[in-house]
Amino acid sequence: MSFEFKLPDLGEGVAEGEIVEWKVQVGDQVEEDQPLVEVMTDKATVEIPSPSSGVVEKILAEPGAVVPVGEVLVVIGGEGAPTPAPAPREESPAPAAPEPAPAAPAVPVAPAPAKADDKVLATPATRKLARDLGIDINQVTGTGPRGRVTKDDVRLFQAPTTATPTAPAAAAAQTSPAAPLVEAGAVERIPYRGIRKKIGDQMVKSAFSAPHFTLVEEVDMTAINELRKGVKEESAQRGVKVTFLPFIMKALIAALKQHPTLNGRLDEENGEILQFSDVHIGFALDTDRGLMVPVIRNAHRRNVFELASELQRLSGAGRDGSITREELNGSTITITSAGSIGGLFATPIINYPELAILGVYRIEDRPVVIDGEIRVRKMMYLSITLDHRIIDGAEAARFMNTMKRLLGDPTRLLLEG
Repeated sequence: MSFEFKLPDLGEGVAEGEIVEWKVQVGDQVEEDQPLVEVMTDKATVEIPSPSSGVVEKILAEPGAVVPVGEVLVVIGGEGAPTPAPAPREESPAPAAPEPAPAAPAVPVAPAPAKADDKVLATPATRKLARDLGIDINQVTGTGPRGRVTKDDVRLFQAPTTATPTAPAAAAAQTSPAAPLVEAGAVERIPYRGIRKKIGDQMVKSAFSAPHFTLVEEVDMTAINELRKGVKEESAQRGVKVTFLPFIMKALIAALKQHPTLNGRLDEENGEILQFSDVHIGFALDTDRGLMVPVIRNAHRRNVFELASELQRLSGAGRDGSITREELNGSTITITSAGSIGGLFATPIINYPELAILGVYRIEDRPVVIDGEIRVRKMMYLSITLDHRIIDGAEAARFMNTMKRLLGDPTRLLLEG
């Protein structure tokens, strides 16, 4: 007997997932709990095991397809189960069969595809674009996963619409001899999906939802550098590498006590500003899979060694792919650090719907005038990017003054932290 396995609930607030990779093929024998498919949600890729043993009869979602929770992913049958058993499910592709029918326009079934708008794979935004352009989406050939019609498909179809509706193929043929923008073979088409697409979607949402503004300060890190050197032996004994970042996190936690508005989120749906008493710091992590933001929970309860240890653990988990969805959610403020890679400073994009992101950059020797004398100090640029709807420029300047004071004189962390 065949079993239809549907995309399970992947966590609170997760309504859909993108198929990343199938671990099995049609005809494979699978065992219960054997890895079946990798599915990516908003922030994490999860491996879904097979719910039962049997033979894979049908795979109904190709890599790149976005599948809602509750939609059938795969059909698993018992050993020797007839493949045609789930044949009734073939109703959905059936309208595609009459495609060659235009050769016989007198046949009454020819108009049938025009009624199959709901059978066309396309996002609501793509359907709206087609309506706005006066294009029948049923006439557009999809080039996306599983024949999905994309916005580019609709736009490309628009060009031949000046021809008679009965000859779209001929019109399309006329456009094909057009000179290519680049020589054939010079372009590699890389699918824009997976974590890269999720990153892009989040960046666009943040950039066009929150009016960003960035303030940059130069911070003297000489004293922090000396303090870090002083704990080098103890950190080695603890098996932890203490970088500058845990010290910066401690300063951030202390500064947020004085400027709590920055430790929050905007709940636009309910029209409320959420201000948190606990500090959960997200940190941008560069991995082979793309950008991730692991979260150090309850950072305000951790000392420098504990922050360094958690940084080390989460960074390793993010890079080897073992990080969990829970470890990528729930931050109240985010830090991005490109100091080890390079760059004087940048204007980071907020990890929406948070209200602020702190940018940490390269530390280097620079000449500084102190008491009328030029001295060489360990200097670093520090930036804060904020949602200007909630946080004013004056508050941002006060926050950066606090950070500058705390990092310039670490003893202040004991007094103010």
